[in-house]
Parts: sequence; C-alpha cells; structure tokens
Amino acid sequence: MKEKVLRLGKTLTALLLTFCLAACSAPAEGTNPADTAAETATQEAAQESGLYVPGTYTASAAGLKGDVTVEVVFSADAIDSVTVTDHTETDGIGTNAVDIIPGEIVESQSLGVDAVSGATVTSNAILEAVADCVTQAGGDAEALKAVPVTEETEKTEETLEADLVIVGGGAAGMTACIRAEELGLNVILVEKMAFMGGAISISGGNQVVMGSELQKEAGVTDDSVESMVDDFMANGAGLNVPELLTLYAENVGETSDWLQSKGVTFDMEGGLHQLAEYSHDRELAYTGSGAGAAENMRNAIAETDAQVLLNTRASELVVDENGVVTGVLASSDDTDYTIQAQAVLLATGGYGNNKDLLSEEMQSALYYGPVSSTGDGVIMATAEGVDAATRLMEYGKRYPNGIEVSEGIAKSTIAGNIVGWTMSAILVNAEGNRVVDEKASNRTILETELEQEGQMLYLLMDQETFDAWKAQLGGAGISEEDIESYLEANGSTTPVFIHGETLEEVAETAGMDPAILTATVERYNSFVQSGVDEDFGRSADYMTMEIGDGPYYLVEQKPRFATTMGGLVVNTDLQVENTSGEVIEGLYAAGEVVGGVMGDDSPSGANNGWAVTSGKLAAESISGKMGSN
Repeated sequence: MKEKVLRLGKTLTALLLTFCLAACSAPAEGTNPADTAAETATQEAAQESGLYVPGTYTASAAGLKGDVTVEVVFSADAIDSVTVTDHTETDGIGTNAVDIIPGEIVESQSLGVDAVSGATVTSNAILEAVADCVTQAGGDAEALKAVPVTEETEKTEETLEADLVIVGGGAAGMTACIRAEELGLNVILVEKMAFMGGAISISGGNQVVMGSELQKEAGVTDDSVESMVDDFMANGAGLNVPELLTLYAENVGETSDWLQSKGVTFDMEGGLHQLAEYSHDRELAYTGSGAGAAENMRNAIAETDAQVLLNTRASELVVDENGVVTGVLASSDDTDYTIQAQAVLLATGGYGNNKDLLSEEMQSALYYGPVSSTGDGVIMATAEGVDAATRLMEYGKRYPNGIEVSEGIAKSTIAGNIVGWTMSAILVNAEGNRVVDEKASNRTILETELEQEGQMLYLLMDQETFDAWKAQLGGAGISEEDIESYLEANGSTTPVFIHGETLEEVAETAGMDPAILTATVERYNSFVQSGVDEDFGRSADYMTMEIGDGPYYLVEQKPRFATTMGGLVVNTDLQVENTSGEVIEGLYAAGEVVGGVMGDDSPSGANNGWAVTSGKLAAESISGKMGSN
C-alpha cells in the first residue's frame, strides 16, 4: 500500500512540475540569457524523457558549522536517493537533520519538508543543496517546494502512566532520568524537540567539579563548600539563595564522579581551568565539549527502560481537587497524551527565547541560546490553579564576547578569545583606548563594556593572533567562510570585522583617532617588555607577546546571553512552592527553570554543574518520598 501511495505521489509531482515548467518557462527579468538558455535546454532534455535528466548530482550549501554536501540520484521521474556525504554539524543536533531530511525528501518527492526542530540551519542547508541538484538535473526546484508533504490526520488520544514524568530532555532532565531509573522508578521523559540535549549541547562544555575525585586528581585538594559559596555569592551580587547554593556546593562533587561512572567523561588532559571568578581551580571541560556530554547522557538513557517521547510538547499540569499535581497533558503531531504520574519534574530550561518573560534590560542583549528556551515550565507552573512562585526573573547571564550575526542573535567568540589572551590580543573602546584587564572576570569585562559607547568593545589583533583566534571559532558555528564575508564587508555591516595593513588604516575605518590607537598599542607593548601592566594589572603570564606588525584586525564584542537566572521557587528537596510559600505536592523542578541559585550572574561552568546536580538530587528526593509513602 505504501508503494502505491508513493507512486501516486510521484505522479502528482510530475503533473505539478510539468505545469510549472510550462508556466514558468519565460526568463526572469535581469537573468543572464546564456544561463537561461542552458537551463532551458537541460529542462527540455528532462521533459523529453521525464522530469529529470537521470544521473547523480552533487551540491553544497552553508550549514551552521560549515558546508553541507549532498549527493542526489535521479531517475527520469523521481528523486531516487539523497545522501549527505560531508558535513561538520553538531552531533545530536545538526546530525538529526542529516538523518531525517534526506529520507523525507525521497518519500515525499518534495522540497517542502519541514525543518527538524532545533536544527533549522542544517535542515535548510540540505534542502538548498538538494534544490541545486534538482536544477542541475533539469527539474524545477521552486515547484518541488510547493508539493504538499503530508495531509493532516485526526489525532489519537492516549493515556500513559508512570512513577515520574520528566518534562524536558536537557542536562537536568537527562540526569534525573538516568538516576531515577537507577533507583527503580518507572520514568517517562517528554521532550518537545526532535532530540534530547538542550542548552548543554551548544554550551562551551565546562562544568564545576568542586569536591570531586576528579578535582583532586587534577591537583586541587584544598577547595571547600565554604569557598565555593563565597565565590558564587560574590559573583551573584549576594542575591543567591543560600540554602540552594549550599545544596549545590555540597553535592556537585559526588554528582561529577557519578556522571563519570555513567559515561560522561571529562578532559583531564586539559586540566582545571584558571578563572578569575574562582579562588580555587574547580572547572573541567567535558570530553567532546557540551555536545559530547549530551551524547553520552543519551547513550546512558538508551540503556534504561525509560520511555522517551520526542517531538512532544507538554502544555499543562494536571491538578486534582486537593491541589496535588498528578500528571501532564502533552501532544505530538499525531497524538494527544494524558500522562498520569506520582510526581512531575519540570526540567524545561530557561526563558531566554521568550521576550514576554524577559526584562527590558535583557531584551536589549543579543541571544545565542537554544530555540527551545521559551519558559514552558514557568508558564505551566504559574498558571491559575497551580500558582507557583518565581524569583529573580529580571536577570540573565550576560557574557561580554558576542558578535551580532543577525538582528538580535549572537555567536560567541570566547574560544578564540581564550587563545588570544595567551598571545597579543587586547580590548579597546570606540576611542581606541584600552579600558580593562582582558583576563579579568566576565562580570568585570561586561560591566566595563556596558559603560562604553554603544555598549561594545573591540578585539584588536595582529595577523598572527588573528589567525590563531579564528581557528578556534568553528565550534561556535562561525566558519572560515563566515569570517571571510565579514572581513569583505570591512565594518560596513554587523558583525563588525575591520582589517587594514596599518593601525592608522583600521582606526580610520572604525572612526577612531589613529594617534590614540597607536599610542595604546605602544603603551601595551611597553608593559609586555617590562612584565607589568601599570594600567589594569593583566597578569604577566598573559603578556608574553607584543602586538606585532600588520595587517591588523578589530572585531566587535557585544553583550550576549543564553542562560536566565530567574525561575521557580523551590525548597532544598527541589519541590516547587506556590505564591503562599507552601509546597505544591507532586511538583518538582531542576536545572535552569529553578530561580535564585546563581544570584544575578553565574560564573563559568556553573550552569551545567547545577543542571546535573539538581537533576540527580531531584530524582533522589522523588524516590525517597515515594518510598516513605
């Protein structure tokens, strides 16, 4: 039956394409006559024998992290196969599009297939490359985009039961799922995206490991709960909730070691990171960055009996007459679910991609977080009848090192900056003056940046430093091709990438006084020679190279954010409380959806650490309360 439907779909596609080829044969105004003639000849050749000139064609289009290359095989009247032959997209995110989109194109014989949620850029790259192949084969790509893919079908209704339903498949939700299954609970995990991973998948992949065997193995044995709490309080302007912060500090070490036992490994060769925010070195990178950690968590879940519902969005908490949360309502494309459970854990992440929940100040910052961070957990929990309390909703974690790749959207240069500080990169303002220690804490640099004209700074680099800097940006989705296009614009568009053979040239392009910028460089180089930064105290360890000969580069640095600091009020058992300060029975929260742990700002590695620690603790709390009932 499926083969008959597919043949019928191909027939309808053929009719539609034949109509479009006839209707659209006139060349568009402004097209090259030679190109039009060649395309028309190819299409005529195709029409003589079918829709396409049979054969194998290849094409590439820009993905998130580089070009995506496809190979498409055509028969006379159909797209027989689509294969992605080369890509560098993120495992567990972009690779979902690589796995799904080609098959859907072949099955539907259409280029109108929907992008995979969370992997839109990769999806569109595949579709664009296949469209190129269609044109090469004499077909009409525009007509294929209009071919309907699916017909709406009536949804079915299904009721499921579990001990625990987890809403959200990011780091907190996945960790809770692994631990709850380990403790013998029957778990259903609901994730609205096509994959589990959440914010950790696109994070820098660093985590606080204070108190762990990992930290001791890496050489730090004198860290303490008190030291971590003090550092976090200082970084969060004292707005942190002491009880939750202490809970975090007391348990993150054990959680880190437990995670490693579940297959989430850490980069011990890279060692602990030296950061201005911390009085002791307590941050490690995951092996394979955040995407590697997420992949290992997914693998651990696959070894459990947990039921995972992807592409399924929870919309409402089910509450009984006594105010106890007894489940959730959720829906996928074809099924409406009622999921009954003894406990519901909200692990839905933040709300950075929902401007209705952001303060005016946060709305002005560039966003670079996951598209899934729309505040679903906060919205469901604060709905009438549940009435959960929130706190610190006005705050978000802003970093000072973003470039604005499209309106309101940022990508991070931090990986390149870290290398740049070991060489000769410095930060200057719009006047060309150096204004901060480049190795100060993110908070200090951000506060300085916000005081500047246009709330931005510039990275100044010579050629050697720029080459090393740009080589580190692929992981943030900034490709060599992107950088070349930014440099070609030379400051005329955002993101601002200015280049010139001399300091005078880059200064004039940026609207700076060349004399000021030149004097800034000369003064900094004198500090390198003496080993003492008389202006801002940059460590001599990070002043080992003078700014050398040109060419020179100026790259914008703007505030960016992905993580929100506010969220639901919980107690130390991770139970959600209502606006009267009472526990909402049956409702728990973990990860970024919880408000108050970080205060108004989070230090590096803190959010991933909190996500996994609170996820594990929530599962243990839920299991313990079920055992006592």
